[in-house]
Amino acid sequence: MSGNDCDILVIGGGINGCGIARDAAGRGFDVVLAEQADLASGTSSASTKLIHGGLRYLEYYEFRLVREALAEREILWRMAPHIVWPLRFVLPHHGALRPAWLLRLGLFIYDHIGGRKLLPPTRVLDLRQDEAGKPLRNGFVRAFEYSDAWVQDARLVALNARDASNRGARIHTRTRVTGIRREGGRFRVDLRDGTTGADRNLSAAMVINAAGPWVEGVRRLLDGATGAPHVRLVQGSHIVVPKLFDHDRCYIFQNADGRIVFAIPYESDFTLIGTTDRDYAGDPAAVRITPEETAYLCEAVSGYFRKAVTPADVVWTYAGVRPLYDDHASSAQAATRDYVLEQEGDSPSGVAIHVYGGKITTYRRLAEAAMDKVEAVLGKRAPAWTAASALPGGNFPVDGLPALMKTLKARAPAVAETTLKRLARHYGMLALPIVASGSLGRIIGADLGENEVRHLVENEWALTAEDVLWRRTKLGLRFTAQETAALEDFLRTAGGAPSNA
Repeated sequence: MSGNDCDILVIGGGINGCGIARDAAGRGFDVVLAEQADLASGTSSASTKLIHGGLRYLEYYEFRLVREALAEREILWRMAPHIVWPLRFVLPHHGALRPAWLLRLGLFIYDHIGGRKLLPPTRVLDLRQDEAGKPLRNGFVRAFEYSDAWVQDARLVALNARDASNRGARIHTRTRVTGIRREGGRFRVDLRDGTTGADRNLSAAMVINAAGPWVEGVRRLLDGATGAPHVRLVQGSHIVVPKLFDHDRCYIFQNADGRIVFAIPYESDFTLIGTTDRDYAGDPAAVRITPEETAYLCEAVSGYFRKAVTPADVVWTYAGVRPLYDDHASSAQAATRDYVLEQEGDSPSGVAIHVYGGKITTYRRLAEAAMDKVEAVLGKRAPAWTAASALPGGNFPVDGLPALMKTLKARAPAVAETTLKRLARHYGMLALPIVASGSLGRIIGADLGENEVRHLVENEWALTAEDVLWRRTKLGLRFTAQETAALEDFLRTAGGAPSNA
């Protein structure tokens, strides 16, 4: 194909778009991905950071979704043991809310329908004896502890993009799709570089619209797009406060309105609290937590913790918009989290696929479902492959982190162990070249060195301080304004594009 032709144009650089691009490139399709901003700059960096089945979805009888998500936990853990790891969840029994028998039943189903092999099963805790009871108010006597997993969500996106690029996909960030039209059974697509303003176009056999909250806007660009919108935008917001407890488990709290709220150990010194559910009607790029949401989250966890959490404790907030498929549910929290792939057009005129909904946990299965539709149009070139293939840096066993840490320590004995652990958890085996010289290079701020920044620029499409500090890492929690300005200065001299972009 010529440089301006491709089999598949994927629109959207979130987890669904990057997951589809990776799968398609690995099957031998020529793929271009266009993202209007940075990778994971929308919904995919604003999740609760969990790989989970969704215990509360059982109440809405979404058994297929829960089963599929539960099965994915250990697959993703094996694919990326550096950025995915097991997490135990403590669910205190609240006598005025869901009864104990219902929780036991739900957790029994949770333990047995997902093919769990490595994760430990549910157990009952005596909160009067267990460490998990110490931060909680008097009166909570019993809890249920079960397994799910944690993920560095934005890094999951970047590593899918990196692997897609390694397999031949062309990844274009800061590139907006400004027009799509059918032409001779293909799609002619207009693109605009957001950095230079330059326009270009390409021809694609298929278009996959994985634009997340912008899915309907992209759909309207396509000639012949008709019908009512199928997306329901739901805002989810989170707060981060100084660490509320010392152990490494997560709490899942029932709230009086039927929702649940998580309190999760976060970045060593903090606790992440979320999330909310409220319908959203504005510009997805402008979403921000509201004072009401902050108060809601503070009140929800203060009903459980001995020490009340107030808005004054909040050190950082973030909010995102979930592009759920509109199933006309009565409330935002009841709307399905399942994914829907809507196909438009036919082989003679050109097929477009619009992606609605989905969870970060099931992104790989969503990509496989999208590939079924691609192969029905373009033919099959190679079998499904992603379930058994590690993401970049993840080519070590799920219990291999101590061995990796030992190797890193031998390579860079002068670097603090806490920093080496952070590098291992971000980059896995790819942390080795970062410390190949025995150091991190000049420190710009916190424990971020020039070697790491160059890696992010050259391999992960990082261009700005925000890309580095809030998506590729969470070092924004530790950087001063002066250090952020120094990072911006360094990025201006270290600019470049990843290979095969």
